[in-house]
Amino acid sequence: MKYKDYYAILGIERSAAEADIKKAYRKLARKYHPDVSKDPQGEEKFKDVAEAYQTLKDAEKRAAYDRLGQHQSGEDFEPSRDWGKEFNTQFNDGQSSFEGVDLSDLFASLSRGRGGGGRTNANFPIPGEDFEVAAQINLEDAFQGTQVTLNLSVPVYDEQGRMRREARTVEARIPKGATDGQRLRLRGQGGKGHNGGRDGDLYLNIKLHPHPLYRVDGFDLYIDLPLTPSEAALGATIEVPTLAGAVHLTVKPSTNSGQQLRLGKRGLPKPGGGAEAGDLFAIVKIVMPPTLDEREKALYTQLAEGSTFNPRIHFTREAANAN
Repeated sequence: MKYKDYYAILGIERSAAEADIKKAYRKLARKYHPDVSKDPQGEEKFKDVAEAYQTLKDAEKRAAYDRLGQHQSGEDFEPSRDWGKEFNTQFNDGQSSFEGVDLSDLFASLSRGRGGGGRTNANFPIPGEDFEVAAQINLEDAFQGTQVTLNLSVPVYDEQGRMRREARTVEARIPKGATDGQRLRLRGQGGKGHNGGRDGDLYLNIKLHPHPLYRVDGFDLYIDLPLTPSEAALGATIEVPTLAGAVHLTVKPSTNSGQQLRLGKRGLPKPGGGAEAGDLFAIVKIVMPPTLDEREKALYTQLAEGSTFNPRIHFTREAANAN
């Protein structure tokens, strides 16, 4: 018989897990199914893929296949008598001879020995294709949760395998706390299955629009907090906007520019409900007025003359250490 490399047919390693075998089969079966494939060799490739899957998905068959050893694809070979005896496979009126036997029939015989079926054909159920679309939402929508309407153009195939595009509208609920880059799954909203196969899934890739006030990092939010020099020096109570409404934040005296002031649980809500949420960080930015009137100039002059504070004293220390 001629050797078929079932692992190569599915494009997987010989150490592949059961889930990897199933995933590879689904992808290739959709590609080469006679109802959809434009490949002139699509039907034969589909049969090879189905044959490989039927063997490798079954632990007993896979073990028997692996015991055949590795050969070049298409190479003539014959299993040993020990192999036939071990796996209780008999041909030609009970004689353990494999001459003229096809590899797929060899493994179909294992199923017959257990009361199973034979080779897979083009009527095997094929799951529908999975689709992915981007869902762009505002930060406020991510905070509260929202309903989006998606207008999709999906491929549909007729009985001759010809493809056309079909418009489809999908209503999707995005839960509160959705984050940028999150992937949401809508079961059964993808492509239609064939021959009784399940419908595919639709995946929404969440994309947050940039916000004029907030920067997003996971469930945490960051906002710039402008302070006047006097507010930073003397301390103040500042009203800060949050997605749930304005709150009052106490700024301590001698607050420096760049400091992060944390407002706990004022970020995006976390999955699972409850009171868990990210934090809001207010980043202090000390801002000067664009112009100073005469009174302000006089006050700043008085402050400069009376203050001994030198924010650059470390320059002098570093220079002294260098010498």
